[in-house]
Amino acid sequence: MVVLSKIYTKTGDHGDTGLGDGTRVPKHDLRIAAYGTVDELNAVLGLALTSGLSEELTALLRTIQHDLFDVGADLCVPQRETPARRTVLRVTEAYVTRLEQAIDLLNARLTPLRSFVLPGGSVPAAWLHLARTVCRRAERETVALGQRDPVNAQAIIYLNRLSDLLFVMARVANDDGRGDVLWEPGKTQQR
Repeated sequence: MVVLSKIYTKTGDHGDTGLGDGTRVPKHDLRIAAYGTVDELNAVLGLALTSGLSEELTALLRTIQHDLFDVGADLCVPQRETPARRTVLRVTEAYVTRLEQAIDLLNARLTPLRSFVLPGGSVPAAWLHLARTVCRRAERETVALGQRDPVNAQAIIYLNRLSDLLFVMARVANDDGRGDVLWEPGKTQQR
């Protein structure tokens, strides 16, 4: 259990912050950007949860919110060649498998797409589409971090799969895809 008795510490007043292993880095560090965007994604999911989603999607998003804290915890502790002195929370393949099972289950009831889907339709779907784009940014930032420092590959795979799930969930929130607004290529071109 995490106990936060004091909200401000003043330790970041000069533009740096502490990682999970105690090291200090600038607040603009790639690692901070990556797990900060994961936090932003979680906040967007919180908004989606207030928008009238079904019980099925609500329960799934609540689980994902917990997962995203685990992803953030994973990213905030750099991977080292020497074992850590304490147990470090890392995302595992089981997290990804759970997302894939949810994608398969939800997607099975959707009509196959014949075009790209424009973000929107219903309010819940619009929030899920926004979450999908924030998830893609978190994935890009985590991949960029991985180019510099070792990163748990399962965290990257999780974010990749989560963006797919959020897309499917948006379609489900759009009356199982019946409320999707499809892209019409060249629709605004003058003929």
